[in-house]
Amino acid sequence: MRNPPWLKAALFALCLVPLARLAVFAVTGQLGANPIEFVIRSLGTWALTWLLVTLSVTPLRRLTGWNGLIRMRRMLGLFAFFYACLHFLAYVGLDQFFDLRAIVADIVKRPYITIGVTCLLLLVPLAVTSTNAMQRRLGGRRWQQLHRFVYAIAVGGVVHYYWLVKKDVTQPVIYAVLLGLLLGMRLWRRRGIAVPVNRPPA
Repeated sequence: MRNPPWLKAALFALCLVPLARLAVFAVTGQLGANPIEFVIRSLGTWALTWLLVTLSVTPLRRLTGWNGLIRMRRMLGLFAFFYACLHFLAYVGLDQFFDLRAIVADIVKRPYITIGVTCLLLLVPLAVTSTNAMQRRLGGRRWQQLHRFVYAIAVGGVVHYYWLVKKDVTQPVIYAVLLGLLLGMRLWRRRGIAVPVNRPPA
């Protein structure tokens, strides 16, 4: 199944909706009692959302036979990185006011920030090598090995979210369940390929 010509532009616009929503909320004064926390958490939540959506592309392609979905995966992954960067920049600028000493101390002191920053740093090489040219330069096998780090990053992102939330952990648990399903589908498929079927002799 081929992608319709408008799909890529529509997906691009859809990925920008959360950012536009934040802008509207900021202009209309709907960011709540703690607007800084609202902005930071919202950006982080959407970074994790787009990351899980990216991971769901391959299982959906296998289930539906829609091979054109693969062409959307790069954009989704880059938007996950984009929102993760905005999430970190909002923390650095709005919460810490670009105080480098306080930021470093916070990263060292708070485990959820430590793991969050680690995940962001691990996303950088994946974003940099997302182009076709970099894939050819690295070679298909090395490129795939590098980009498998996305699974560890997703796990770290869920842990970061869970540790961040102090009371109601419902939403991070939902993300954890969804990620568990995606990882389980991948492991099930690999096991199905790796284990040969024993057929009775003719």
